[in-house]
Amino acid sequence: MRVYNFAAGPSTLPLDVLKEAQKDFLDYNNSGMSITEMSHRSKTFMAVNDEANALLRELLNIPEDYSVLFVQGGASQQFAAVPLNLMTTGVADYIVTGNFAGKAQEEGAKYGTANIIASSKDKNFTYIPDVDSLKYSDNASYVHITSNNTIFGTRYTKFPKTNAPLVADMSSNILSEEINVSDFGLIYAGAQKNVAPAGVTIVIIKNELLGKQMDICPTMLSYQTQAKNDSLYNTPPCFPIYIAMLVFRHLKKLGGVKEIQKINEYKASLLYDFIDNSSLYKNSVNPKDRSIMNVPFVTGSEELDAKFVKEATANGLVSLKGHRLVGGMRASIYNAMPVEGVKALIEFMKKFELENK
Repeated sequence: MRVYNFAAGPSTLPLDVLKEAQKDFLDYNNSGMSITEMSHRSKTFMAVNDEANALLRELLNIPEDYSVLFVQGGASQQFAAVPLNLMTTGVADYIVTGNFAGKAQEEGAKYGTANIIASSKDKNFTYIPDVDSLKYSDNASYVHITSNNTIFGTRYTKFPKTNAPLVADMSSNILSEEINVSDFGLIYAGAQKNVAPAGVTIVIIKNELLGKQMDICPTMLSYQTQAKNDSLYNTPPCFPIYIAMLVFRHLKKLGGVKEIQKINEYKASLLYDFIDNSSLYKNSVNPKDRSIMNVPFVTGSEELDAKFVKEATANGLVSLKGHRLVGGMRASIYNAMPVEGVKALIEFMKKFELENK
């Protein structure tokens, strides 16, 4: 029996995608072999790589003067790749709105001056700083943000207007809502939340930013190297790229990002409305900054939180334990989480509240 998986990542995938992958696993596209076995330089796999690229461009309406890369190492490797490729002045600005945003800034500081121009640490990352009152460094090479904060459950509903290129870690909300790619110099995202299994990382970069890497930048971390080789400089994570292609097809069939955004907003509104009207559960995030992907909540009792997680698991609602930095529970309701899953969670929450008054 399949459960409703609320994990923050790796997370649930669309059922029809899993079934398609299962059907193809032993013999992909009449090749006589699995996608996991074939050469990454074969025409069959290169067609997968090309289709994934083209579909992502279509879904996000990516302009022609941007390159789409499929690389390895997760978003955490991009924390270093970004400054190694873009910190041309030796200075960059960072807005720290959570754990991963902080890690990105710390990594950036290894390669130059990584100024923290705003932070929400003072209130345990429960809000997004006012983007209209930011003061940028005069010589910043780029401004880095984390668009959605997986652990703390916040997101940018408005992006900063910057003179330097805006760089965004969109690992936990890429393809969940419409964005204007032209507002960014670079977007990166680990795929294991909304796109594919862990192993592939998406990078979308404006072409004018290519070729600016530091001399010490490893060849594998050079965006220029990856762009020149269509992400095939070395053996890529073939299976995750293939799954990404299937997920992109799935999203296109649903009606694209515009339609999935409506579904995501509906799911989130159901859950937040219930929490806000509950006498047991609490969400501490500033309402206007609430994530529609990650919803943390607590009962106010660690003992009761633990009981909730245990009983939810027994009822087929798994991976609800909150991150150690926040505690309580966290429901990650990414694109592939069906509305029925959120409704099932709410029904369990109602029952648990009645039994634990």
